[in-house]
Amino acid sequence: MLEELKQKVLQANLQLVKNKLVLFTWGNVSEIDRESGLFVIKPSGVSYDDMKAEDMVVMDLNGKVVEGDLRPSSDTPTHIEFYKAFKNIGGVTHTHSTFATAWAQAGRSIPFYGTTHADYFYGDIPCARSLTQEEIEGEYEKNTGLAIIEKFRGDNLDPMAVPGVLIKSHGVFAFGKDGDNSVYNATVIEEVAKMAFITEQLNPDVSRADQFMMEKHYQRKHGKNAYYGQKK
Repeated sequence: MLEELKQKVLQANLQLVKNKLVLFTWGNVSEIDRESGLFVIKPSGVSYDDMKAEDMVVMDLNGKVVEGDLRPSSDTPTHIEFYKAFKNIGGVTHTHSTFATAWAQAGRSIPFYGTTHADYFYGDIPCARSLTQEEIEGEYEKNTGLAIIEKFRGDNLDPMAVPGVLIKSHGVFAFGKDGDNSVYNATVIEEVAKMAFITEQLNPDVSRADQFMMEKHYQRKHGKNAYYGQKK
């Protein structure tokens, strides 16, 4: 079942290692097949060195394992909430990449300081609130997703225009049109987080870059009159 998608999700997870976003088993990628309503996700706690396509777990949006002999990622309930809330996303990546997670642990959104950021994110990369003790002791992973959704809805953010988020004291979730694209966006988040950290070390009084610069760089890549790259 969904054999091509299993292979695709395996390769997306392996990209986390290649892009130096994870150590050990500190991350996961999923991708949904909207036609069937099923998604494929990495198994829990399995080494990237040992993973095979047949190890990927097929799930439905009720959290039921449809196919697979291994337990799905412990973050599966978070992914489910995203797929239910954001109908236009096709893939989700979760990491604890170093610089982005440092911003999350500091409880800070990543400010817009330059054009690299604006090429991919229309605004600051947000940081969602901490979970309450009740939320953590309850359905923790589900509540993680709900806290992030609360942030996006409260700030009127589009997860395709701002395809990633930090959650305080935790780490990174990135979105995309598919699993590969969500890994790409997670990689961008880590690089932008690193640049922003260095920027603040060099100039502690730095201000956000101008909004007109944000508009120019984001729209030339993603706007209706985008001209970056080649015509498809």
